[in-house]
Amino acid sequence: MSETVQVIIDNKTYELPVVEGSENEKAIDISKLRAQTGYITLDTGYKNTGATTSGITFLDGEKGILRYRGYPIEQLAEKADFLEVAYLLIYGELPSKNEYSDFKINITNHTLIHEDMRVFLEAYPTKAHPMGILAASLSTISTFYPEAQDPNRPKEAIDLTIHRLLAKVPTLAAWAYKNAVGQPVVYPKNKYDYCENFVNMMFSLPAYEYSPDPVVVNALNKLLILHADHEQNCSASTVRIVGSSQANLYASVSSGVSALWGPLHGGANQAVIEMLEKIMNDGGGLMKWINKAKDKQDPFRLMGFGHRVYKNFDPRAKIIKKAADDVLSKMGIVDPVLEIAKELEEVALNDDYFKSRGLYPNVDFYSGIIYRALDIPTEMFTVMFALGRLPGWIAQWKEMSEENQPIGRPRQVYTGAKERDYLDINKR
Repeated sequence: MSETVQVIIDNKTYELPVVEGSENEKAIDISKLRAQTGYITLDTGYKNTGATTSGITFLDGEKGILRYRGYPIEQLAEKADFLEVAYLLIYGELPSKNEYSDFKINITNHTLIHEDMRVFLEAYPTKAHPMGILAASLSTISTFYPEAQDPNRPKEAIDLTIHRLLAKVPTLAAWAYKNAVGQPVVYPKNKYDYCENFVNMMFSLPAYEYSPDPVVVNALNKLLILHADHEQNCSASTVRIVGSSQANLYASVSSGVSALWGPLHGGANQAVIEMLEKIMNDGGGLMKWINKAKDKQDPFRLMGFGHRVYKNFDPRAKIIKKAADDVLSKMGIVDPVLEIAKELEEVALNDDYFKSRGLYPNVDFYSGIIYRALDIPTEMFTVMFALGRLPGWIAQWKEMSEENQPIGRPRQVYTGAKERDYLDINKR
């Protein structure tokens, strides 16, 4: 007999079924609660609410586990490249040799952006935030492919949209960066792989020959893999709920970019560097700020430590710490901000206060360090995050669409004024 949960309302008992996932996660199915009882549930911020079932990503925050389609993140970061992981997330399985080759070719063939897009990009002010440019560009680029608006188009056409999006976002992101630093845009080159091409578009200049550094490319590959998906987070849920209206993939991903832009979500790695700069400019020494962080009465909080989901060490942080060490070692950078970061890391890993509370450096801490070392402006950090999260957003949209999930429509408990009569403006 299937497990059920009993709810008693007005002395009447209702039985609600229990759903069990493949990793033994259990949920109470309340989909018929309102129809049967007239009641709804209230869960501000959806912290205890499962909005969907999904076969994409498994996350156990208590045990520090993250798996894409069953594959541990540690194995993927060590052995796979980003496009392999993208294929896995989107299509459900790791690609065969031929599937991988076709996938790469399809993406490589679509990296160029229509020249008319330059008009839009060049119109943005130099100080425009790159995330704003990216979100707007994604919505704009959908107008060049009106066929993508049809939710009932064949699978091959949907795949074409997916490949175009994966191919063009790095170009858009790099051009947003070039706009921010006032440099001429660099066109993609088909001789490079995905990460190499992005690095080249970011850092090459017409004035000299440039060759992407393998250490930088490897670090970027790992970062993108680690950010590729993270279950039903704010931006993934946004993509799903926008896509549930049958909005096209470009618009749905643009909404994900906008959600990621917020400092409580994707902006965390930018906040890390801004915090380190604040500590440096203060001149009062690191321990002053460590003590402020320990003081419950002090509003100051260390950015890049602990995680809303992971109660112990962020499994992604273990992986990216090595990449951060490699980048800093290879680049030979002397930067007082990064020196403070190293000191802070040492304190957090060894101080009982931080260890007892699980306040270990997370992936945002180390990714911020890497981006700083590469001389990427802090405003671009969230764009880098978006580039990594792209296949996850696509996978979430695709899964939601293929399962014909209903349009998202949360309920509410109304707390406003009761019925009242309109008063003429002269009588108010």
